[in-house]
Amino acid sequence: MSTVLAADGISKSFGGLKAVDSVSFELAKGDIAALIGPNGAGKTTCFNLLGGALAADGGQMRLGPTDITGWPPHRRARAGIGRTFQIAATFRSMTALENAETALMAADAAPENASNLLDDVGIGALADTPVTALAYGDVKRVELAMVLASNPSLLLLDEPTAGMASNERLRIMELVTGLVRARGITVLFTEHDMDTVFGFATRILAMDQGQLIADGTPEAVRADRRVQQIYLGETESGDA
Repeated sequence: MSTVLAADGISKSFGGLKAVDSVSFELAKGDIAALIGPNGAGKTTCFNLLGGALAADGGQMRLGPTDITGWPPHRRARAGIGRTFQIAATFRSMTALENAETALMAADAAPENASNLLDDVGIGALADTPVTALAYGDVKRVELAMVLASNPSLLLLDEPTAGMASNERLRIMELVTGLVRARGITVLFTEHDMDTVFGFATRILAMDQGQLIADGTPEAVRADRRVQQIYLGETESGDA
């Protein structure tokens, strides 16, 4: 399948700490990939390099055939990279519908499609509700609708289920995976909850100490001894 995103030796240091150390991987069209690792593994820094929030010290990133290494976040968004955040990035003073309309206008798309976006993420009935009055899971749905407004080819989801109860995590991930499969979108998400990772990812990339230590199917990564020792073992003992 065609490559949507490629990282080739990307690196980032903070002082003497190599937060991301020559990481390389490719994502194909339709991948739903999880980026995992213990705290301090470098996954958040890697995510910020891919989204453009941080500039890489070395290496190259490509979206399709295009080198996007030096591009800022807004240019990457225009090119087809959508991103959500651990703390939902919405306009809290607006209604759900106004948030979707604003996102569509920013993407040079028709704002009258905002209602359809909200229907797609399951909150059409809450269109006129202020974001401040929504349950947290519904706020995350508003953010998802805003990201989908630009019709991205790649979604970077930063802990999409953070702060949710287990039943709500299940619902939001079922929603996300259904939408991206229907639209042919490639996904990379970070997540601490291993039930979510192994329940929904078609591929898992594991990091430790700034390096990519495993990359494969959920079955292969679950069986990887280094992953078991470094990450899954810590999770089983309660340290996520």
